[in-house]
Amino acid sequence: MRKIDLKRILGKCILVFLGLAACGCQKKPAAPAMAGMQIMPVQTATVQLAPVPQTSEYVATIKSRRSATLLPQVSGVLTKILVRSGDHVKAGELLMEIDPRMQMATVESARATERQKKAIYDYNAVEVERQRKLFDAGVTSRDAYDQALQSFGNTKSDYESAVELRKTQEEQLAYYSVRAPFDGVVGDIPVHVGDLASPSNSPATVLTTVDENKDLEAYIYLPTERVGQARLGMDVELMDNTGKLLEKTKIDFLSPEVDSTLQGILVKAPVHAGPELLRNAQMIKARVVWSTTPMAVVPVLAVTHQGGQSFVFVAAAENGGYFARQTSVTLGDTVGNNYSVTSGLKAGDKVVVSSTQFLMNGMPVMPMGG
Repeated sequence: MRKIDLKRILGKCILVFLGLAACGCQKKPAAPAMAGMQIMPVQTATVQLAPVPQTSEYVATIKSRRSATLLPQVSGVLTKILVRSGDHVKAGELLMEIDPRMQMATVESARATERQKKAIYDYNAVEVERQRKLFDAGVTSRDAYDQALQSFGNTKSDYESAVELRKTQEEQLAYYSVRAPFDGVVGDIPVHVGDLASPSNSPATVLTTVDENKDLEAYIYLPTERVGQARLGMDVELMDNTGKLLEKTKIDFLSPEVDSTLQGILVKAPVHAGPELLRNAQMIKARVVWSTTPMAVVPVLAVTHQGGQSFVFVAAAENGGYFARQTSVTLGDTVGNNYSVTSGLKAGDKVVVSSTQFLMNGMPVMPMGG
């Protein structure tokens, strides 16, 4: 009896052991990675397609269509400078004077010569008329009358020559007064009273400049590889050095040849901004708009940057809920408060625009908003 009991007990122990072993071999199902994590409410925005300009930025120079560099036409010492840099002047206004005394003496001499020639001319005019009457009356010979006519002709030519000489010297005298060629603004004045001004210097003495701060143009040089894309009427955005938009304009001139120095194509665009914003010879930024293409755009707040890469969190619908999925994107130009996205998103995606610093990839979220 004792042997039978031991066998029974041993058999039961073996069965229990096998049962426990079988239970140990069965694995429990893995719990979800984010099981028990609280769902975070987030603001979202739906990705939409918007027209995005494809642009390139260049340096532009503002130039006036009417700009003059004043150089002396005669030699002499500057005796008066009547304006300052930045003064607004009218056409014909006197700006500077070059010592005119020598030329004034020359003019007076020419006037005296003219008066002398006039007196002889007037005398011979009377004399030729007197000789004509005497010849008609048969008192004098034909030869005497012809001599009177010849003398009259010579003195007439001398007088007319003296008149033209006097006019020439007077016109030369006008060059000693430097006047504004048109309404405009006086530029830099590099000379001083007492300086010798001369047109024969190399280079010639620059007295000043006068710029008409209207009818301005933006000069932009495009690289030669862009020649095929450039066309009249293309949009141009003019900006200051901080990127602030000053004016929108269009290309109205396209050079037919390449500038050999800059290896670029000159294009021009009219500028309508006043002198309080833009001035002649000012350098600014010009953004040339090549084309406009529909692209996905996302708010700037949705984008995070890590290790030189850009990411957004997309609220992805999965298994009846939403989960934050970190998605790498390639950004294009900014459009207002949005980034254009060249890859990584499509229209209709919901991107998270709030609390992105608290999100982890795969975290459950509750979309709110767009």
